[in-house]
Amino acid sequence: MHKLLYKAGISLATASLIAQGFAGVALASLDVEISGNGANSDSTANVGVSNTTQVTQNNTANITNNVNVSADTGKNDANKNTGGDVDITTGNAKTTVGVSNTANANVADVNGCCVGDLNVTISGNGAKSTNEANVGVSNTTYVDQDNYAKIKNNVDVDADTGKNDANGNTGGSVSITTGNADTTVAVSNTANKNVATVGNGSGGGTLSVVISGNGYKSTNTANVGVSASTLVFQNNSAKITNDVDVDADTGKNDANKNTGGDVEILTGNADADVDVSNLANFNWADVDSCGCILDGTVKIAGNGAKSDNEANVGLASVTGVAQDNDYSCGYGHRGGDVNSSFRGGKHKSTPCNDVNVDLDTGKNDANSNTGDPDGDPSVTTGNAEADVVVETTANFNSTEGADFDWDFPDFPNHGSSASLLFMLLAFFS
Repeated sequence: MHKLLYKAGISLATASLIAQGFAGVALASLDVEISGNGANSDSTANVGVSNTTQVTQNNTANITNNVNVSADTGKNDANKNTGGDVDITTGNAKTTVGVSNTANANVADVNGCCVGDLNVTISGNGAKSTNEANVGVSNTTYVDQDNYAKIKNNVDVDADTGKNDANGNTGGSVSITTGNADTTVAVSNTANKNVATVGNGSGGGTLSVVISGNGYKSTNTANVGVSASTLVFQNNSAKITNDVDVDADTGKNDANKNTGGDVEILTGNADADVDVSNLANFNWADVDSCGCILDGTVKIAGNGAKSDNEANVGLASVTGVAQDNDYSCGYGHRGGDVNSSFRGGKHKSTPCNDVNVDLDTGKNDANSNTGDPDGDPSVTTGNAEADVVVETTANFNSTEGADFDWDFPDFPNHGSSASLLFMLLAFFS
């Protein structure tokens, strides 16, 4: 009895991706000038500018893969035959399983967090004039990126060329020869990446406050306040469980109670390659390129006798980055705010990676056979080799220019709608 090669292959890929880009509106330049007004004039300029940019990105991925693969050329019976040789030869059994999950990536590229050029001038006004310029500029940038990924992979692979029976035969030799059983399983999980770039790297503009050339007994006041706030919140929660069972058999063959000839069992090799890779939770925030006002000049000069001149300038810059990662294998999270998983949530303790590999070329029986008195039953087994690699890399935070080369999908470096559409079409094609 002969069975030909049986090959089973399966490749499963799942992906969940949301990417957003945003370019804020910057204040390119602002000029406030009170000049050339006559004697005894009263001039006031009040200017208030407020820019707020808010980007919120949330991803939730729930992925479950159940893969069952069975490849058999064995499990053959040739029993109780009379009058000739009995031969069972099986082909090879080969299985290849690939499971790849890529989920949850946020990219925010926010420009315009800084004030541009700001110029306030009070000059050339007449005697006894009163001149006042009040300027307030505020820029606020808020980026919130959240990812929640729950991934569970159940992979069960069975490759058999063995488990053959040739029992109770009469009249000739009995031979069982099995092929090789080869299994390859690759499971890859990549989840939760946040990238936030705030500012275009060109820094801020210039500040100039000048009170000059105003007349006798004039009163001149310039009040200038500039504030810039940048707040970035990045949160990741990943719960990844891999349950992989591999069984490859060329053995477990029986050749018992045969009469009349030699008995031989020759098994093939049993090989298993299992690779489980988990990559989760990466935060990178670049806020250094949002260094705002770099150059400033405040000048009071050349004003008339008994003039009263005052320049008040206040500059404030606040930058805050909060980065949180949670990697676990339990299933306590039930959705909702991703931050709830960071604050004392209870998770059921389960293995992150449960890998079981069983390879058999042995467990063969050649018992109670009767034949040539000078002959001996022969059992020859093949090799059993297993190569199992499990790798987990998780929880990385950076606010500097890190060299980060995890194999996430590539994203465009700017936030135009055309580039975003192109990236999405390329990813899902």
